[in-house]
Amino acid sequence: MSDRGRLANHAWEGLLSAHARLMKQFADADTWQDLSMREYDVLYTLSKCREPLRIGELHRHVLLSQPALSRMVDRLAERGLLERCPDPADGRGVRLSLTDAGRDKQRSIGRGHAAHVARAVTAELSRDELEQLAVIAWKLAGRAGTTTDDDQKEPRQ
Repeated sequence: MSDRGRLANHAWEGLLSAHARLMKQFADADTWQDLSMREYDVLYTLSKCREPLRIGELHRHVLLSQPALSRMVDRLAERGLLERCPDPADGRGVRLSLTDAGRDKQRSIGRGHAAHVARAVTAELSRDELEQLAVIAWKLAGRAGTTTDDDQKEPRQ
């Protein structure tokens, strides 16, 4: 393996280790109210979308299997946090969006989670490192040049 290949694998291992460490820290936080962190992820993803999503589109943005996501969507709909609406482009299709209660729940949890993320990441990185990390992470995500304003309009991942 080339030096570049070894360095890529070392960087990948560091990225995964950092992700695992931070996700454990976030999962242990008393932030999630009566949701799981994965349920919050679904609400967060829908909150970032300009229009309702088909379940297949939602699936591309969350780390759940299609069957697990379908069951979770059912539970969140039963709780009144998201709703299904007919897809105008496909009479058989359904689109998903947050209800007002779902949007309120996402915002309420999101404020605490965002503060926790900011504390955890800024404790380890300087401002310059944060800027470098943002550029690198969005480049690897296939959205090079994404700004925080752009991120408000589309789901991440």
